[in-house]
Amino acid sequence: MNFLSQLAADLRLMLRRPARMQYAALCYRIGRKTGALEILLITSRDTGRWVIPKGWPMPGKRAHEVAEREAYEEAGVQGEAQKAPIGAYVYQKRTHHGLAISCKVQVHALEVDGACEDFPEKGARRLEWVDCKEAASRVAEPSLKSLILTFGERMAATPGPGAQTADRQLAGRRPAPSGADQAG
Repeated sequence: MNFLSQLAADLRLMLRRPARMQYAALCYRIGRKTGALEILLITSRDTGRWVIPKGWPMPGKRAHEVAEREAYEEAGVQGEAQKAPIGAYVYQKRTHHGLAISCKVQVHALEVDGACEDFPEKGARRLEWVDCKEAASRVAEPSLKSLILTFGERMAATPGPGAQTADRQLAGRRPAPSGADQAG
């Protein structure tokens, strides 16, 4: 794409509605060895900073479905995202030409129940499972840090259904959405 085409695309991105809204998946699991809650972080393709899978709205898909799709495309994980968001955060997206676009990201918890060996962005990002405190320390956005920590606290405070395995315990422990996590 030449310079003018890219600039025109960037301007369309900035001006269209709801171009500034994105949807993300906070991918989680219970670690097999530790039995502790783990969060999946990935690196961004451009700067290599730690982020969670996210993307723009997709025609015909609801927000939680976009979150599921982005988790698959960017991290190769599968699972069911909660329909209700657990919160939101704001960040500044930089275009190829240095323009900054303020984006609000609606976050949906996604319990990971499988991983794919092959996925669209395989090899383009690093993936790492970490505990909530480590995840919060790695991400740059203050409201995402807070959202991750609050998610971990709610998961720890929610009693499991008494199942024998950690995977079964997690199935009944999905946190309820909270308006207190919303970032503006």
